[in-house]
Amino acid sequence: MTDATRRFRPLVWLGCILLAIACSAVVGWMALAIYFDLATGPTWLRAGLGLLVPVAALVALLLVRRRRRVVVAVAIAFVAVLLAWFSLRPSHARDWQPDVAALPWAEMRGDHLIFHNVRNAEYRSDSDFTVRLEDRDLDLSKLRALDLFLIYWGSPWIAHTIMSWAFDDGQHLAISIETRKEKGEEYSAVRGFFRQYELFYVVADERDVIRLRTNYRREGRGEDVYLYRFDTSPENARLLLLSYVRAINRLREQPEWYNALTENCTTAITRIAGPYQQRVWFSWKLFLNGRLDELAYDLGAIDRGLPFTELKARSYVNARAKAADADPQFSARIREGLPRMSP
Repeated sequence: MTDATRRFRPLVWLGCILLAIACSAVVGWMALAIYFDLATGPTWLRAGLGLLVPVAALVALLLVRRRRRVVVAVAIAFVAVLLAWFSLRPSHARDWQPDVAALPWAEMRGDHLIFHNVRNAEYRSDSDFTVRLEDRDLDLSKLRALDLFLIYWGSPWIAHTIMSWAFDDGQHLAISIETRKEKGEEYSAVRGFFRQYELFYVVADERDVIRLRTNYRREGRGEDVYLYRFDTSPENARLLLLSYVRAINRLREQPEWYNALTENCTTAITRIAGPYQQRVWFSWKLFLNGRLDELAYDLGAIDRGLPFTELKARSYVNARAKAADADPQFSARIREGLPRMSP
């Protein structure tokens, strides 16, 4: 073995390791895509078809001497599965759960934004409710502020985000980007990375989307909800709302897939905000969005008059929400005493 060969041998090993990792990731994604999205029939059949891909790849690696051919075969199989996966089309014509059955939409009449199918459900529990849909007339000249709700249901690293627009006449319009689930369907974090759920914008009264999470989820214990006021002008808040309206109306005409990585409750916000963002938000904290409030604090997008830990503690609204419950002044009451907010 020459000195040159010895020098390059570590690089060859590194290349082999990286290639093995890439092939494993590709084969793993194909197996899951086949199981969740492409195969039909009972679970055992879909699992068998999904396992066929990694088993075939492993057998080929063990038996085929020219492993370059195996890599080429994996690449060809990946392209075939990817094309089949991209051919799957979302639909509005499914047997939807009643809380996501009606798509919201909006129209402009002068300076007034008329929102249709605004949800304001009456809850008895998180699974027992009566859906109420309303029309809301929002005078954009009275738009005052933009707020962020951050909701934790388990890990402190992952949260759900809801945007809410506040108006001088006391109205608050909340918009939550979620999955549109069919009857009997539950959300799965793993399935969220595949083509299992259509995208849905819940346009709602805060007594619906916030009270559901503070008062009824987790068998009445509630999820942990924090509320922050964005440091942005009414004009930028208006531009963001109208950008949401375009996305909501477009979705009504053409369904889209939800994706837990690329089109979720946080990444979709950054896409919609687009040119209206006053700050560069790109950060790993957008993907582990339980730290989104920390990122907003670092960027000066929320109040920095308090240390972050104190701001977060004071922004917790569960006790106020439980006390307010079905009060028509729910939105005002949960904001009492919050930094930079008035009822």
